Amino acid sequence: MNPTVWLVGAGPGDPELLTLKAARVLSQAEIVMVDDLVNPQILEHCPQARIIRVGKRGGCRSTPQEFINCLMLRYGRQGKRLVRLKGGDPCIFGRAGEEAIWLRARGVESEIINGITAGLAGATQCGIPLTLRGVSRGVTLVTAHTKDDSELNWQGLAQGGTTLVVYMGVARLQQIQQGLLNGGMPASTPIAMIEQASSPQQRQHTCRLDKLCEQAAAFKLQSPAVLVIGEVVASAIQSGQLEQLLAAQTATAQILPIAN
Repeated sequence: MNPTVWLVGAGPGDPELLTLKAARVLSQAEIVMVDDLVNPQILEHCPQARIIRVGKRGGCRSTPQEFINCLMLRYGRQGKRLVRLKGGDPCIFGRAGEEAIWLRARGVESEIINGITAGLAGATQCGIPLTLRGVSRGVTLVTAHTKDDSELNWQGLAQGGTTLVVYMGVARLQQIQQGLLNGGMPASTPIAMIEQASSPQQRQHTCRLDKLCEQAAAFKLQSPAVLVIGEVVASAIQSGQLEQLLAAQTATAQILPIAN
């Protein structure tokens, strides 16, 4: 395969989490189509490239996917070295799979370069291991927004026994809370709300599942944010890692013990 289009994950907010392969491809790019959530410092790796901003944000003015596809196809057919730069990992709710399939069907080969996803980076920054022996033996990544607006299998998620990481859920907190409670997840299940994962502006707050909407409103949670749901959050709190992180930061958020 000789790709002319690279679908690249920029990682989360911390520019030092960019992979070496991504940095190399960016340094060779002629054109970079960049999403809104990419840290601008990442673009220092491609000073020679033409930058085209094609942001897609829920609730905001966004570049239509059809237009993005047509641009990639045009430059790909011209043989331009094109990087489609996405925040996080391009295959975790980043549409890289469907873009690669769409391009291949039209004769343009692409290569996907992974990045660190925000759910992992944000949890790690809070001292939360997504898996922990004796506590959680798996991770489930879900988006609160579905293409057809159908509901998730809340019962399956509530009773799956894994750490649950919810992306793009700020506008659907009530549905998430009620869906998991109705699905059988204990009301006392701890949740970490993590805003702007791994960036200098990261904020985090913890609460119980049955207090999610109330606490999110008090915390003034805003997008982009992820929710980490499960007993690994309580394990981090008990070990003091969340409190130590807070003491080392200048953020205005306060980590509170999970209320009974």
